[in-house]
Amino acid sequence: MKRWFVIPIVIVVLVGGYFAIQAYRQSQQESSISDLQTVVAATGALTATVGATGTVRANQSAVLTFQTSGTVEVVNIALGDYVDDGDMLASLEQTSLSAQVIMAQTDLVSAQQALDDLLYSEQARAMAQIALAQAQDALKDANYILTVRQQGNRASQDTLDAARANLILAEDGVDRAQAEYDSISGRPEDDPSRALALSKLASARRNRDSTLRNLNWYTGHPTETEQALLDADVALAEAQLADAEREWERLKEGPDPDDIAAAESRIAAAEANIRLSRIAAPFAGTITSVEIKPGDQVNSGTLAFGLADLSRLLVDVEVSEIDVNRVQLGQPVTLNFDAVLDHTYQGEVVEIGLTGMIVQGVVNFKVVVELHDLDEAIKPGMTAAVNIVVDQIEDVLLVPNRAVRVQDGERVVYVLREGMLTPVKVRLGVSSETHSEVIESVLREGDLIVLNPPAVFDMTGRPGFMGH
Repeated sequence: MKRWFVIPIVIVVLVGGYFAIQAYRQSQQESSISDLQTVVAATGALTATVGATGTVRANQSAVLTFQTSGTVEVVNIALGDYVDDGDMLASLEQTSLSAQVIMAQTDLVSAQQALDDLLYSEQARAMAQIALAQAQDALKDANYILTVRQQGNRASQDTLDAARANLILAEDGVDRAQAEYDSISGRPEDDPSRALALSKLASARRNRDSTLRNLNWYTGHPTETEQALLDADVALAEAQLADAEREWERLKEGPDPDDIAAAESRIAAAEANIRLSRIAAPFAGTITSVEIKPGDQVNSGTLAFGLADLSRLLVDVEVSEIDVNRVQLGQPVTLNFDAVLDHTYQGEVVEIGLTGMIVQGVVNFKVVVELHDLDEAIKPGMTAAVNIVVDQIEDVLLVPNRAVRVQDGERVVYVLREGMLTPVKVRLGVSSETHSEVIESVLREGDLIVLNPPAVFDMTGRPGFMGH
């Protein structure tokens, strides 16, 4: 009797315990869901970058030293000065130099004079050649004029026939103009018709006279004076040609190339010795260090100046072999400096290394970035954080990188739908440090993406609990 009384009590206890456990689990699940961090799937812009660090350097730099010993006489520049290519920066006292350097100036003058003499001979050769050609042309012209001025050579038969025909026509024109004028010559002198007829008559007579002179010249011969002048022109041209030929024969071989080379070498040697006593800027730039003062005793190799071309500042960075093919010339770059915390600088990729360098087993490629918005805050030697913009896309569906998980070898994100966590496969494209482009998925804009999905789920897809 008592056993039948206990059994219902046990059943009640068990049922109550079951519902209590279910209620507890439900409250835990609701608490777990409330702890989830979510973000709404949305479209937007994505900027993909490749990051690296590097050191700022000048476009060109040099350390300038003395090439001989002596006493510093003049220092023409100060720290921070801008100099042009070839500017004289410092020189040594001449009396403190070696005899070889002091005599270099004399050697230079002598070598230059020798070279000038050789080059002058070459110039004379060229002028003689020109004079010869001109003399030959002048003789040809003189002989031609002499020939065509002789009687019988002044015109061809066709030209003579044409000249005679023109004379006949011109005389006929005079006759007709005379007849026209005679018919109205009795009119008053201020009569327009009479004046016009008289003008035509005068023009016809001038044409006839000109035509007659041409015919007479064609059939005539030079006068005694004209013949003498023609003969004299030919004789003069022959004499000038003879002089030109003699001058050409004297100079046509020109200076010996070996002599020219020797003279140029002597000049170069003298100039090199003279340069030992001074320091000139090898390129335009800014003086970054001054290590000498007038009166200092220096030797060959003594450091004098630092010089840098600060018109362009570059940053050398190393990019891994994984990312280097994404980097292209001209890509925009952002740069940040520890020394300038409140400003982001702009630049671009100007050089990409063709061969990799192995550093601690990792293959990197050198990439050179040029800084665009230069200012006085940025100096060579500073460390820069560089981000190369390798891709920029607009209006694409994005997912946070922290929400992406790998499930059965595929990327997924978890979406919260009606209190249930649902894994959604995603195929990703371009990525930045925080987001990735979704290029294929059933994920849609507006879906609630879970940023911190739990590691364990129950059989229903609800968040589970470790140990249960």
